[in-house]
Amino acid sequence: MKIEIWSDYVCPFCYIGKRRLEEALQETGLGLQAEVVFKAYQLDPDAPESSEESVVAGLAQKYGISQQEAQQMLQNVAEQAKTVGLQYDVDAMRPANTWNAHRLAKFAEQEGVAAEVAERLMKGHFVLGEAIGTEEALLNIAEEAGIERTLAAEMLASDEFSDEVQADITEARQLGVQGVPFFVINRKYAISGAQPTEAFAGALQKVAEEESS
Repeated sequence: MKIEIWSDYVCPFCYIGKRRLEEALQETGLGLQAEVVFKAYQLDPDAPESSEESVVAGLAQKYGISQQEAQQMLQNVAEQAKTVGLQYDVDAMRPANTWNAHRLAKFAEQEGVAAEVAERLMKGHFVLGEAIGTEEALLNIAEEAGIERTLAAEMLASDEFSDEVQADITEARQLGVQGVPFFVINRKYAISGAQPTEAFAGALQKVAEEESS
């Protein structure tokens, strides 16, 4: 079965949803039958490449709430993340433009390390407090995943994979995707948001039964 995931690397629920899908694949024993493909989506295309401003401050400004309220909002999400073994560092998170991160992910797909790079980008932003919009952070992540640093640098300096990233974003719009994460299984079943692991497991089993009948 093919599972396509529209997500953004600075979307806190995308990392949680990714983990719950992984848990469901493990629980159902369908991990080896599933081809997981990451699709690009940008929550904030106008975000700076990097910023010294905290995500908390940005959230407060965006929604017209106090920094304390914004901190609490993110802390609530961080508590959800803990249920799937993720330790979000709310204070270390910084806004980042993810366009180049998505381009790197497409390059990683070509190099056979898409899963490793997707995981590492999310971990970098939410757990390690890295500026994943910057070239330095992206090159480090590429290198960790086994991509030659000079090749990754050449790719980032070009416009390579821009069309592929834009195609994903356009496709999401055509599908009516209002937010991420958004999961599509076999181009037939859609799951919106970071649903409970059981919801993913149920959908996966349904698809597996259909495929074997």
